[in-house]
This record gives sequence, C-alpha cells and structure tokens, in this order.
Amino acid sequence: MSTNGHHFGANGNGGRAANDRSPAPKRVVIVGGGIAGQSLCERLRERDSDVQVTLVCAEPHLPYDRVHLSDLLSDEEPSGPLGELQLRPDEWYDDNGVEVLVDTKVERIDLPGHELELSNGDTVAYDKLALAIGSQPLMPPIPGIELEGVYAYRGPTDTAAIRAAAAEATHAAVIGGGLLGLEAARGVQAQGCPVTVVHLMDRLMERQLDAGAASMLLPAMEELDMEVSLERQTEEILADDDGHVRGLRFSDGEELAADLVAVSIGIRPEKELAEHAGIDCNRGIIVDDRLCTSEPDVVALGECAEHRGVVYGIVAPIYEHAKVAADTLLERDGDEYRGSLPWAKLKVAEVDLVSIGDVEGDGGATSALAERREYRKIAMRDGRMVGAILLGDTRGTEALLEAVRSGERVDDPLARLAEAAEAGPEELPDEAQVCDCNGVCKGDIVRAVTEDGMSSKQEVMSVTRAGTGCGSCKPLVADIVAIAGGSDEPAYLCPCRKQTREFVAEQIMSNGHDAVSEVSEACGTGRECGLCKPALAYLVSQINDNRHREERSARHINDRVHANIQNDGTFSVVPRMRGGVTNSDQLRRIADAADKYDVGMIKVTGGQRIDLLGVKKDDLPAIWEDIGMPSGHAYGKAVRQVKSCVGTDFCRFGLGDSIKLGVELEGEWEGLHTPAKVKSGVSGCPRNCAEATVKDIGVVAIEGGWQVYVGGAAGGSVRKGDVIATVETAEESKRVATAFLQYYREHASFKERTYDFVPRVGLEELQEQVLDEDNQATLLERFRLAKTAAAARDPWLERRDPYHERQFTDLDSIQLPQAGGNGANGHGDEPGDSESVAEERELELVGPPPEGER
Repeated sequence: MSTNGHHFGANGNGGRAANDRSPAPKRVVIVGGGIAGQSLCERLRERDSDVQVTLVCAEPHLPYDRVHLSDLLSDEEPSGPLGELQLRPDEWYDDNGVEVLVDTKVERIDLPGHELELSNGDTVAYDKLALAIGSQPLMPPIPGIELEGVYAYRGPTDTAAIRAAAAEATHAAVIGGGLLGLEAARGVQAQGCPVTVVHLMDRLMERQLDAGAASMLLPAMEELDMEVSLERQTEEILADDDGHVRGLRFSDGEELAADLVAVSIGIRPEKELAEHAGIDCNRGIIVDDRLCTSEPDVVALGECAEHRGVVYGIVAPIYEHAKVAADTLLERDGDEYRGSLPWAKLKVAEVDLVSIGDVEGDGGATSALAERREYRKIAMRDGRMVGAILLGDTRGTEALLEAVRSGERVDDPLARLAEAAEAGPEELPDEAQVCDCNGVCKGDIVRAVTEDGMSSKQEVMSVTRAGTGCGSCKPLVADIVAIAGGSDEPAYLCPCRKQTREFVAEQIMSNGHDAVSEVSEACGTGRECGLCKPALAYLVSQINDNRHREERSARHINDRVHANIQNDGTFSVVPRMRGGVTNSDQLRRIADAADKYDVGMIKVTGGQRIDLLGVKKDDLPAIWEDIGMPSGHAYGKAVRQVKSCVGTDFCRFGLGDSIKLGVELEGEWEGLHTPAKVKSGVSGCPRNCAEATVKDIGVVAIEGGWQVYVGGAAGGSVRKGDVIATVETAEESKRVATAFLQYYREHASFKERTYDFVPRVGLEELQEQVLDEDNQATLLERFRLAKTAAAARDPWLERRDPYHERQFTDLDSIQLPQAGGNGANGHGDEPGDSESVAEERELELVGPPPEGER
C-alpha cells in the first residue's frame, strides 16, 4: 500500500476526476476512515449503487475497528499492522465502487466551492459531505504530561507504544478507572508489567455503575493482581534525570513510582476542521435529528457529532447515525435520529460486566451475591425501566437492553430481573438488538432466514455482519437462526457469494488456481467480508497437494508464526513426540530451553507431549533452535498427535505393538493440514489406555487383528467412534486409517471435526469410499503427493529463513501513525510502515524444492 494519497477502489479514480463537478450522479465525500466512515459507505451502497462515494482517510490504512484496539494491547496480533481489525478486505472497495484516499488529510473545507483541500495539494469536489472524523484522547493539563513514557490510550500508535514500554517497565500507572482505563490496565498486565489504576473518583466506572456494583468490581479487579488507588488527583508527572517518567505525585503529596504511564480519562470530539469552515460547533459538531449540520449538504456522525447536547463515545450509536445520515445525503425520507441508549460491556476476560442506561433511577430492584461476585440490578423511574447492571452473571442482557430501550413498564422489578435471566431467544422481540457492534436486530436475522433463504449461521453472519465484531453474540445468532427454521450445518464456503466448497474446488481445479488471490480475483470468493479466506487458503493448499503459492495474510496468527497464541498474548510451544515417545536428550534440551526463555509453565498434555507455555513471540525462533525438534503442529488445523499406550513392549495385557504403529502413523501424517484438528490414538488392547475409541482416528488391537475407529470425540460432548474396518495386520490398519484421513481432507468443510463429518456422510458411504480397493489406492496416492510436499520443510525451520522479516516481531517494532489530524477517528496522519502489508502478501512457492536444491 502506498502512503502518499493512494487510491483504493473504483479502479483508483472513483469513476471521474477529483475536480469533476458534473451534476449527476452525485458525489458523496466522507471524511474519516473509522467505523463511522465505513458504516456510512455501506449504508450508502445499500441504498444507491450509482452514487459516487469517496472515503478520505488520514491514516495509511483502510478502515479498521478501533473498538477492539485492546486486542492489540493484549497481543492479539493481526496479519499486518492492523490486518485482522480491518473492517472490509481490500477487494470490497473495488467491487463496490468506493474510492478510498489513504494517508490523506483534509486541510480545509471550502463550503461555497463545495471542495476539500487535501494535504497532498490536490482538491476533491463534493455534492454532499459527511464528517466522520471521530475524537481525540482527553489529556489533563498537568506538568509532565509530555514526558517520555507517558501515552494516551486511544489509537493504534498508543497501543503499540504502550505494549513496547510495558515489556520493559518495572511498574505502570494508568490514570483513569473508567471502561477503557481498566482494559488498558489489563493489557499492560498481559505484558508481564505490574500496574496501578489511579482514579479521581471514589469508585471505578462511576458513569456506568452504582455504588453497590462498583464495590464488587473493585475486589474483582484486585483479584487479578491489579492495584487500584481511588480518590487520587494527579498533581504532577515526575521525571528522572533523563527526562523519562519516573512516577506520579498526588495532591496530598504522596508519590507512586511508575516508569510507564497510560492516560485514559475520556475523549474530545474532533471539531476543528468543521469549526474553521464556519460550521456551528459546541462540544462537538452540532447536528439535528437528520444529522444535518448548520451548513447545507454537510452531515456529521460518530464521535465528532453532538446531538441534542450529547456526544456519544460508544460504538452502537455509530450504526444508527450511519442509517440516518445515508438517507439524508441521498435526500430520501427515513427515520429521524432521536438519541441512543448508552450501554457498555467490560472487555476483560475474567470479569463479566454489562451496564445499561441510567443505573440509578428513582427505584428498582437489586439481587446481589457477594460471595460469587454477582450483582444484578434493574433501575426504574416513574414505573418504567431505565437501566440495568449485570456483574458476574450477564444472562438476559439482550432482553434487558430491549426493555430499557422501549421504556418497559414494570410492576415487580425483582421478578422481571429473574425473568430476564431465564429468557431465551424466543422471547426477544424482533426489535431487540442482537449485535451491537454492527447494529443487527433479531428481526434482521429472522428475515435473512425466512425471506432471503439463508440456511446457516455462517451465511447469516456473513451477510448481516451479526457476530463478526467482538463475537460475543455468536451463540445467540445461532439460536435465532435455528428458531427461524435454518440449520447450522455447513452450507457455503463463501456465504456472501453463495459459493459452496464444491463450486470453489471445481474452479480451482478447472482453472489451475494456486493462490488465494487468484481464486478471489476470478470468483469473488472472500472479497465481501473476508471471513472465508482461511477456509479458502486450506482448500487451495489441499487441491494443489501443498504445491501452492502461500499467502500468509489469509492465515490465522497461529499458522503465521507456527505457535498457539494464549489469552495473555504469549505463545505455546509443543515439539513433536511421535507416539508420545521421547528420550533423555530431548528432555534435557527442553528443560534448558524452558529455563533460558523463562517459560511460564511446563505441562504434560493429554496427547502425551510437553507444552511450554508463556513463550514471547520474538523468542519463538530461538527456542525452536535450542530445542532442535520438529513442530508438533499443536497450533493449527492439522494432524496433531498419535497417542499410544506401551502395548506389547512392556504391558502384560498387550495384544499389538501400539507404540510402533503409533510412531509410524504420526511419522506418515505429521505436517499435513486438515479441515479441523485431528487427534489420533493407538491402543494395544481393548482396555483402551490410549483412548483410541474417542479420537478422530483410532486403532485398537484385538485378538487376531486391529479395529479402526473414526469420528470419536471426548470434548464438550463424548462420542465413541464408529468401527470403519476390522483388519488382520497393523499395515492394513495403517492403510485404512490413512485413506480415511485423506478422504476427510478432501471432503470435509472447513472447521468440521470428524465427529460431525462421519455422521453427516454416513458410515456406509465412508466404507465404500475408503475400503474399496481401487478407491483406497487412489486416496493413498493423493495422500502420498500431499505428504511429499508437506514433509519437505518443517515449519519451525522458518526460524532460519523467515517468510517475512516481521514474522516473529512484536507490534511494538512496527511503525504506526502518530496521534493527531483528521480522517480516521482522529488518529494521525504520519505514514507508518505500510509497505509491510504488501510484503506480507507477497507470494511464496511452497512444496518440495527442486531436486538440485534438496
């Protein structure tokens, strides 16, 4: 991606020159590349396929999800600087005719001339203008605020800088005990840095919680080893001799040592661009119920807009703004905006908390269980529900949201609280908002099934966008789809384009596509929402027998760095131990590496392997080198392990050599990617010590032979596998198991485990495909071709030859734009290292090297 006013979409020119003022079709220019700007683009396109749309972004990125920037702070790393937070894939803008100018700041609005002056010297003409320029972090005017080591917590630059500093700091202080402040503090903790939250008020989250709820939240945060200091007014940020922060001084004279300070006390709407143009502003840009500003042909939305004296700093109103603003810009009749219900959810994994509306009221009912840290409250005013708090037990959130939103009259608040806890999706009205990240109501989901013919959760999510934000509503979406008459069986690989796995596979085979980008360009697969790209990446590799062009941007973070990311942002390292067999030399190397890299925990897994937990990302190449063992593929959708018992070698009950067979099977299968993870086992007798009957593939020795099981499960639900064959020799069992594995690789849907695949296909059909002599031979030959490529290179060898120079580099080393400026929720206009995105997407031929290079 270029960072010099680069064009995306609309073939790079938006359909006409920037200063073409032809009267039709109208051109709408949107300033601001955040959630508000992107949402408005989509609402405009839904209503009018012809209107020209130009999106001006000050940052060198396409629009991204700022709400989940805390994921970056806790090390949920995207493919590029912001890849997994990007709201739409690059192709979406081309396909929808939206011109995007990235790394382009609007310097001035010429209202009489209907023209914008850009930072690169160009001008852009508009017929209608939308300002979605967001906000800036509010920084207190105290001495030392400008010191090195003091950061606002607001944008991607902030999160990268805070993470980098937290990795080296001895103690951090977060000024601000509101929602974002607590999330920032937890993110700092994820980097291994002790933290103290310093808050001016007498309780945490005083805007969202009453005193009772706050009194329970405080010990809950302290149980997470987070220090909290309330009623503290920071008078000065102290500096050491080098000009770096060393601590805080409070108004009572006490000091707190801290070599990292993050500030999160609120936002300041970005209004200067509008103000300088003469548009009426107060705290924000003043808008009416149609989101019109004081100037004709100009609307404002999102965090920069002030409606009826209120500025909203939460995401849900943005989607409501976008719908009204789109109708206003297109001069269509539509609903007026009457304000939004403020509500918030704390995104700290260990604490479940929801706050809705006015939590004080003039009455209501509270249910509190101090010993379980549970606090549930309904707030009433004049007999109507006006707010709610759910701490520890958030059941009934959607029902209470809709009740507060509609001002439901309640005679018995305590009974209503209990009723909400038991309410299921059937009881929700169609107006109930299920997905607040994307503004999707229950009725939208029901209509997608009953009127638009969608049949699966996957399809509904892709088209309505429900569940594609934070993901917390996915279970509810699935329930509503089922109630509406749909199913949750895999239907489409790409729901947005209604493309089945079979259709896409045929296109790949017929046209010789060997890269995700080729399929996407030819068929449109993954160009709408991008959610199906990991599935497409697997399909491309499988059909090409692993002789494909790898594009890591389509892979999950685990597959890009060959390790399993943990909830604190560190990684898990599991070396290969075939059949669960190891030796003293391997154990010494593992022990030495664990000490050297300060591994948080050494765990023997249920799959008879050793898991090193808590490894930092930038230590991965070095720890792999020191261990000197191949990857156990414990991080991806691949063949994991073949668990074995001691069999005839040592056990007096053994009927078959389970260790030998287990080691051979794992050696043959290792390195192969599969639609979902595959766990296997070999037991030397029916006592089944290796639990082979509840594995994806299991082999059990019996009197006179071996039984091969498929489709077993021992997780959330237990399923004994089906016996696909009983054979006389270990070699025969190996052929049957391998043929089934290949058939599963070729025919299962992405993420479909064998315990779902086997019942769906049916045992008789599987036996026909796997046991027939000709079919089995064909499957084994295709397996051999795929295995040859997969075994050509252990992924952990990328420690010596990384796929990309930043492959094992933390985000703190990635240059990101500085705060300030307009165009993307108030984030900066200085270019980051956006070329890394392009480099990340360079194609690399994978598979066995030519003979001369082996």
